[in-house]
Amino acid sequence: MSELAPKLEQFRATFKGIAEEMRKFIVGQDEVIEGVLVAFFAGGHVLLEGVPGLGKTMLVRTLGEAVNLQFQRIQFTPDLMPADVIGTNFIMENEHGRKSFQFRQGPVFTNLLLADEINRATPKTQSALLEAMQEHHVTVAGNRHALPVPFLVLATQNPLEMEGTYPLPEAQLDRFLFKLKVQYPSAEHLHTILDRTTGATAPGIRKVLANAADVTALREVVREVPLARDIQDYAVRLVLGTHPEHAVANSLARRFVRYGASPRGAQALVLAAKIHAVLDGRYHVAKADISKAAPAALRHRIILNFEAEAEGKDSDEIVAEVLRA
Repeated sequence: MSELAPKLEQFRATFKGIAEEMRKFIVGQDEVIEGVLVAFFAGGHVLLEGVPGLGKTMLVRTLGEAVNLQFQRIQFTPDLMPADVIGTNFIMENEHGRKSFQFRQGPVFTNLLLADEINRATPKTQSALLEAMQEHHVTVAGNRHALPVPFLVLATQNPLEMEGTYPLPEAQLDRFLFKLKVQYPSAEHLHTILDRTTGATAPGIRKVLANAADVTALREVVREVPLARDIQDYAVRLVLGTHPEHAVANSLARRFVRYGASPRGAQALVLAAKIHAVLDGRYHVAKADISKAAPAALRHRIILNFEAEAEGKDSDEIVAEVLRA
């Protein structure tokens, strides 16, 4: 532990430094900033839900500048094709007249990918991201192409406009480590936003990390945080508590849940809890760290039944009840 302590202190200082730089542009969204950074260092993707104009694109751009990584944005529309996302083969001719296929990379070949309004694209195009998000490579015409390291998808969806959208399938939702809800800023935060964005000068972003290798090193450090068996058992019971057929499920889950969280939910709980413990100045995971990660890690992995929809229940209520139980 004596060798690990300095590394964890460096991680905490780096995490707070990046968050501080992002707050220069993103006002009143501290929980979202922390959630995105936790997922970033845990190596997981994030689904951001919120109405347009709340700074989701700016959030990803400032993160890319602060950690010195490449950033790309894709505006998902119904006519977007898989090749527009991952790339395609082109016929090229050399100086001798010989023709050959050459792969031209799509915007998915980046470190930070903003998939804006992902639920507006057709299921065929949405599925083009599945392999990239899980395997960190894409396959075109039988050839595998590795994505840059690190690779993080931050996808957004509008919770209000459901017309002309294609809801994300459960298999793709499960590939997001977190689902974060971006709330509308308060009046005080709106004043701060106006002061910073309508003046003559704009704040600059300091690069906290030098390169991608620094990100990889910090991700490995987090995984070394010890986890006691009883804390791991608590995470397991939380996940099983979302399954209506399991003995530990409460009455709310039994009545309103069709399918509970997958094993990826337990992985998300543990990885996020390790980061929360370090940020809190501890070198071991506590139950409070697991509980803090539960809403963002589980809300999109719980599939509700028709009775829940009829009565206006959402997955956050189920998670809150599981935590209470």
